Amino acid sequence: MAAYTAVISLFRTLDQPYISKLFHGHSAEMLDSLRATAEYFQDVLENTGNEKIKSFEEDIRVVVSEAEDVVKMKISEIIKEESWTFGILQHHDMLPVIEKMDTTKKQVMEILSHDADQILELTTDSLIGASSMSDPMLSDHLKDDIVQGLDGDLEIIDIVTISGMGGIGKTTLAKKAYDHLPIRYHFDIFVWVTISQEFRYRNVLLEALHCISKQRVNVNTKDYVNMNDSELADLVQKSLKGPRYLLVVVDDIWSRDVWDSISQIFPNRNNGSRVLLTTRETEVATYANTSSPHKMNLLDLDNSWKLLRDKVFGLEHDHPLELKEIGKKIAEKCQGLPLIISVIGGHLSKTVPKTLESWKYVAKTLSEIIASHPNKCLGVLGLSYHHLPNRLKPCFLSLGDFPEDFQVDTRRLIKLWIAEGFIRTSSRSRESLEEVAEHYLEDLISRNLIMARKKRFNGEVKVCGIHDLLREFYLIEAEMTKFMHVVRTPLSPAQKPNFHRFSIQEYIEDAYKLLPRVARSIYCFSYLSLPDEPINLLSILVLYIVPSWFRSFPLVITKLFHLRYLQVRCCGNIPESISELLNLQTLIYDTYPFDITLPRKIWMMKNLKYIRLKVASYLPSPRIDKNLVTGMPNLEEFFGLGYSSCTNEVFSSIPNLKRLTIHAQLRVADNIPYLLLDMSSLTKLGTFKFYWKVYLEDPIKIFVFPKSLRRVSLTRCCKFIWEEISSTFIMLPHLEELKLKYCQAEDDIWRLPDKDIFKSLKLLLLSELDLKYWEASGVNFPYLKCLVLKNCYLLQEIPTDFGEICTLESIELHDCTTTAEDSVRNIEQEQEDMGNNILKGIEAYFEGSSNAIFRIQNRAVHILFLYSDRLLNSCFRNKHVQYMSRPIVFLYFVDGN
Repeated sequence: MAAYTAVISLFRTLDQPYISKLFHGHSAEMLDSLRATAEYFQDVLENTGNEKIKSFEEDIRVVVSEAEDVVKMKISEIIKEESWTFGILQHHDMLPVIEKMDTTKKQVMEILSHDADQILELTTDSLIGASSMSDPMLSDHLKDDIVQGLDGDLEIIDIVTISGMGGIGKTTLAKKAYDHLPIRYHFDIFVWVTISQEFRYRNVLLEALHCISKQRVNVNTKDYVNMNDSELADLVQKSLKGPRYLLVVVDDIWSRDVWDSISQIFPNRNNGSRVLLTTRETEVATYANTSSPHKMNLLDLDNSWKLLRDKVFGLEHDHPLELKEIGKKIAEKCQGLPLIISVIGGHLSKTVPKTLESWKYVAKTLSEIIASHPNKCLGVLGLSYHHLPNRLKPCFLSLGDFPEDFQVDTRRLIKLWIAEGFIRTSSRSRESLEEVAEHYLEDLISRNLIMARKKRFNGEVKVCGIHDLLREFYLIEAEMTKFMHVVRTPLSPAQKPNFHRFSIQEYIEDAYKLLPRVARSIYCFSYLSLPDEPINLLSILVLYIVPSWFRSFPLVITKLFHLRYLQVRCCGNIPESISELLNLQTLIYDTYPFDITLPRKIWMMKNLKYIRLKVASYLPSPRIDKNLVTGMPNLEEFFGLGYSSCTNEVFSSIPNLKRLTIHAQLRVADNIPYLLLDMSSLTKLGTFKFYWKVYLEDPIKIFVFPKSLRRVSLTRCCKFIWEEISSTFIMLPHLEELKLKYCQAEDDIWRLPDKDIFKSLKLLLLSELDLKYWEASGVNFPYLKCLVLKNCYLLQEIPTDFGEICTLESIELHDCTTTAEDSVRNIEQEQEDMGNNILKGIEAYFEGSSNAIFRIQNRAVHILFLYSDRLLNSCFRNKHVQYMSRPIVFLYFVDGN
């Protein structure tokens, strides 16, 4: 993985647009040679599974990193000379690294050539080359422990895939379903197949036949050895042709190819046979069963404590009351993962005295205890990591850059991945780096390695993180592969680790000075003093949580020519010399307490894509003279632009802006001049936020919005009338989100005639408003999904007709009037009376029935699994089904056709 990361990082450096201006003749030829060798290494690392190649990964990492260091160092030297003519890189400077890379390439080629036959055999035999031994590592006793707390999951399993992160209890749940008597009653044959360390088609056939032979006499098991794969597959299909079978496939199916292979062995006979499989990959789960994949969730605190308590004290014994509070803290630190709870419970029951002090010590040293059980804990979860393609490994490990329980903003994370060089697109791809990075994030979430901690209403992940156990795995893996060094103890000059990436998570005096000159990324979550001499190769400088502010912007930062991502907290303005950072893509500047003025030369930073400022900022005119206007054509996001800077001249100089947040400067006070915000030239603008701090007559009329807007948020806009809200925003055809916060209108009624239609609106949020009456219907909001009202102390009721909006999923009220709350209850009751609350109606109708119903809930679709024709007929005679206006019911039979 570290070798692959080094190769991608080298490409990132060689792809800089100014490279062609610096290198000519033999020097350019040398760089072409570097690129060609790097492309060969990338292809080998992505597509070759030969174990012997792994022994050369460290050699590849070292020579590729050294090559990038030489190129970046020479670029820095050229820039310092201020004249590229006298600083052109001489080709002999590259000879040593070129020779080293060629030598390593030849060694790799020899291995691939020598072992070609073995590699071909391995590829033919195995559909996947990754280990799948997560649950086999666990003892049967430990699996039994995990089963507690899973009864709720068991109740909704029928034909289903079970997905979830390693150690969450997928196999345990499958086994419980397999042994569940009410389930076994409906099947004639039971087949349990375990995917071994490497998927082998023949092994699956043999294991299935051995299960079948125990229940039916078909062929002597001794004859299986003499059959080829086709004969074995044919025998399996013939054996299962008539009877109704239940097939359970564990432990962890990693790819679609594996599922395709298995599903061909066990075809669907339409006789009520069922297949149950487990996987850590949500994508595989959905692919195998698009209608009802079952995602296992982490245990809540109550169930976590129950599992821990029962493991320590047994099911029939009480626990000392003085241990309950600390016991719950220990359970909470396990973050709902049954595997960890069970391991810690075993530790507490066998090796730790059951005293308050000893349990407090366990709570403090939980990470060390987990690390001391590598086979039970880290080894299980490590399989998910080792199965990742190389392109995803550095993205996952980068989550370990952040301290425990850190809330990682996904948009910033994506920008960090790009700046680090983890993301690369092919020349044929039309996707941007941001789009590729979003796919990587979705992939890691679907593999249950990254956790989505907060989501937007439309399902987009806003904040993410990793389970603490995975973080412990990261610290070990990152150190071993030299991916990142987490600085937690003081370093001496003689102990400088040979790493490129550093995360400083505790205060260490003069930590910056002790870092090696080859450092490329620094993440700091403590105090950090900056030296006078820069670390020339630095690309990432992130000062997240610095207790004390820099009194002024450290000028040493402006000497970091290769810097792509900068986050810093300072007092005062940003200096003009920031423009020397020609490679800078992301600038996050946190200052206090007042507004700032940005340097005019910021317009010269053509690579800037993201600017985020905590306070309102004045942006000077981009005009250099009467004839020359500069611009930032690549800028996509600007947070903190001052209202007084919002001129047509500024907007036309940032034409590709996608997200914009405008603040009204504090110093403008009440005499702020009227300024029309004509954003019609920003044709790519999708998100707009406006924070007002002073009163202004008719503020809604100052906006001229582009038609491209999808999200709008207005804060502290006052002295408008509600009719202006309607007339302004119904004209935006793509508007999906509208948020109005702390706004004061001149009138207290929002009346919407049928002609006022928000054609695309899905989220409407009203917070701290003086709105009293609201007259509207579902016609006005045909696609509304979520309505949120916060602290609307005067609003009397929600329009009754909102219950007719077929897309509406939720209405949230936070600290509103009791009459508004009552109106929502009335809407719910009215829809229930009309049969639109189908689940409650069917449950009441079939209450006490002896027929089993397995239910999977979805807002738009309700799926019922029925075991008899009689129940089906009763269902369709029921009035709640006959008169339902929205839900759809699908019925599947076990004892029918």
